[in-house]
Amino acid sequence: MRLTRYSDYAVRVLLYLAARSDRLCSISEIAAAYGISQNHLMKVLHDLGKANYVAGVRGRAGGYRLARPASEIRVGDLLRHTEDDFDLVPCGDCALSTGCGVSPVLDEAMAAFFAVLDGYTLADLVDRRSGFRRLILSLGPDGPATSAGVS
Repeated sequence: MRLTRYSDYAVRVLLYLAARSDRLCSISEIAAAYGISQNHLMKVLHDLGKANYVAGVRGRAGGYRLARPASEIRVGDLLRHTEDDFDLVPCGDCALSTGCGVSPVLDEAMAAFFAVLDGYTLADLVDRRSGFRRLILSLGPDGPATSAGVS
């Protein structure tokens, strides 16, 4: 299984905002910190706003922040929102689909995958490793700019 770039960007944006929960962050700031397109981030932030993950403030001093505490944002829920297809194998047209033993095993594996992700919040990710928050804070205006990712 492979997550889309869209999910990667969504996780990165939320990690960035979680590490800076004391202030608003602009699209240009986040884009520069990760070295990714502002246009892509606008789409991601718009979608995350509609889903109540982020809140935007318009205007000259505007920007984005988390819409709720990082401790209330489950990683599994986020990925269910950003990914639209978790079928590992397209079984619909397969001649074996009615009696297949593979599909139930893959479904069980997917359930285990999400069970693990549902056990973690955004706050857990930011605080999981010593120095990770500092690494995130080193991106952008709080530290030296870099295009290195954190995923």
